[in-house]
Amino acid sequence: MNKPVLIAGAGPTGMTLAMVLRRLGVDVRIVDKAAARTDQSKALVIWPRTLELLDIQACVQPFLHAGQPVVAARILAEGKLLLQVRLDTARSIYRAALMIPQSDTERLLEEQLTCLGTQVERPVELAAFSAGENGVAATLRHGDGHEESLTASHLVGCDGAHSAVRHGLGVGFEGVTLPSDWLLADLSLDGTLRCDEIVVCWAPEGVLVLFPISAARFRVIADVVTEGKQAPPPSLEAVQRLLDQRGPCGLRARDPIWMSNFHINERKVKSYGSGRVFLCGDAAHVHSPAGGQGMNTGMQDAFNLAWKLAMVWHEHARPRLLDSYSPERSAIGDQVLRNAGNLTRIAMLRNPILQAIRSLAVETLGRIPALRQRVVDQLTEIDLGYRGTGLTVTPQPHGASHHPAGGDRAPDVALTGDVALTVALAGDAPSAATATSRLHGLLGRGRFAVLSVVASPVSLPASLEPIAVAAQAQASPDYDSGHVYLIRPDAYVMLSSKDGDTAPILNALEHIAGG
Repeated sequence: MNKPVLIAGAGPTGMTLAMVLRRLGVDVRIVDKAAARTDQSKALVIWPRTLELLDIQACVQPFLHAGQPVVAARILAEGKLLLQVRLDTARSIYRAALMIPQSDTERLLEEQLTCLGTQVERPVELAAFSAGENGVAATLRHGDGHEESLTASHLVGCDGAHSAVRHGLGVGFEGVTLPSDWLLADLSLDGTLRCDEIVVCWAPEGVLVLFPISAARFRVIADVVTEGKQAPPPSLEAVQRLLDQRGPCGLRARDPIWMSNFHINERKVKSYGSGRVFLCGDAAHVHSPAGGQGMNTGMQDAFNLAWKLAMVWHEHARPRLLDSYSPERSAIGDQVLRNAGNLTRIAMLRNPILQAIRSLAVETLGRIPALRQRVVDQLTEIDLGYRGTGLTVTPQPHGASHHPAGGDRAPDVALTGDVALTVALAGDAPSAATATSRLHGLLGRGRFAVLSVVASPVSLPASLEPIAVAAQAQASPDYDSGHVYLIRPDAYVMLSSKDGDTAPILNALEHIAGG
């Protein structure tokens, strides 16, 4: 197959998808109708689960160097501390939220693409498309007005909430717009405020949230009461009034960089794909910024779709592998939409009695360590998984591991000795064998890992070598010894079996490969 995958939209989701596909040797064209990438902060946080997935792609370090780690979050009610959670208790090698403006995230992703020999084509707009059994016929409109015809193997719409791809599919974007007005401001704050902590302030008048961006620069988000009138344009004076009413004492706002009003939409498509056309990111789902998980969810859409597309594009897997994308990511989208919406509605309570009950409940429950850890797992997205959906084998074989179980995230682990791999990256001829000593390094090649944890090594037949590689690991607190795990390229357990009973794993791989 030599037709490229066409990606419409070069935000974080689109460029993440393009980067992974290129690393796996897939031809890609990525277009965006904007003349340049964003220069605004927009999405601000990368959570540990997304950092793990960037680690699998061997590109996490530039993000860590450019971002500001945040290790804690506090909720205050009229100045009283109700809850503090430590993000450095996350069950990950990345134990902090990384605060990094979207402008920097896009810059770093574009640099990765450039290193892989691919350029974002700007300004180029997807004008029309038609999908058939053998490909997608697309019309691209360039900035000078001329049009180009292109046949792609697949089309992926990463083109935002007003997606042309979604409209072209005729897919509904169902949901609601919340009856509230919000103010956002990125600026400098003088006063006593930690640069490694998120602060949520509940007040009788509403909510105010402070996100650190750097040592002295912060993002302020607050709901504003308009009594049915149109919200006035944001101003430094308005931000200062909100800080004085709701925030910690003594904060002074200055030097605004970006200020905006916005509304919160909660919308989602029912299906993330139709035939050879798929939707990712805001083209498929938009929700409240509470929890800061919108961009992360979109990037994780891309990680999920990329390895499946690559296997099918190289004809190493049956096309029906792609059928798992929509149910898996739609279930995650529902979960994120629900969690973000609940957080927003709780924060927006206006009834004084309900506000008092809210504060008492959070303060009381916050004293329970297991519940605090659950909040951390949810925020950091470590708890996301695919139990009972898509590719996860249900029921699991007799004697399967419960730690991690089928559908759960597969933590990184040291391998027993180096595993040599011959791989082709960015469409080049297969390189000389390279070695890796970590599970993440193994998964970055876009193949399943058949991981024996204190268990007998598995010998894979030659027919499965294009999609899987066997490895071993010593005892680890993250895995049950005496088990063999089938781990997907995006680091989730598909299934596991007891040592010596690997037939279910081989059968699952043969089903994917078409054997």
